[in-house]
Amino acid sequence: MRSRRIRAILAGGLVLGVGATATLAAWNDSEHGAATFTAGRFDIVGATDGTTFSSHATAGTAAALNFQLPPTAMAPGTTTYALFSVRTANPSVAGVLQLTPGTPGGTGLATYLTYGVRTITGTSCTAATYPAGTAVVPDGSTLTTAGTTTQAVAANGAAQVNYCFAVTLPTAAGNGAQGLTMTQTWQIQGTSS
Repeated sequence: MRSRRIRAILAGGLVLGVGATATLAAWNDSEHGAATFTAGRFDIVGATDGTTFSSHATAGTAAALNFQLPPTAMAPGTTTYALFSVRTANPSVAGVLQLTPGTPGGTGLATYLTYGVRTITGTSCTAATYPAGTAVVPDGSTLTTAGTTTQAVAANGAAQVNYCFAVTLPTAAGNGAQGLTMTQTWQIQGTSS
């Protein structure tokens, strides 16, 4: 009797083993997906004429702004204007721009001068086009004042931001300003978005 039970249990195990083998023999299939990733880049370039863009990545390679009235003969009540256009290179992702000033140099004229910066729609930066622009640095600011807003810049050089700088020697500038000099570098800091 005991032998019959053992044989019955063994026979049951064989049946279960055959069933398990049948399940493992079922057909199967699979799908896979793969991709290669490459990091983009963010790069901005500038132009003093609104059309000829190149890189000015350090203060030592800064673009020389072309002020309309010679900034070498400022007199009380004089305002002079200069354009600086910035866009992304191609290729480049989009981003935002922020204007910051460097530390003024020279023999002290910076304490008398004030400035303002606006973004304008075209590349003509003059006394006529400046007032219609959007303020970046409020008029009458000291030369150490940074931009109060950021400007969006499109990817792949699709659109440019035209900054119009207005530097003034106020009418109230006293005799102490005569013959003084100053140098100023502005930075447009770009950040990818």
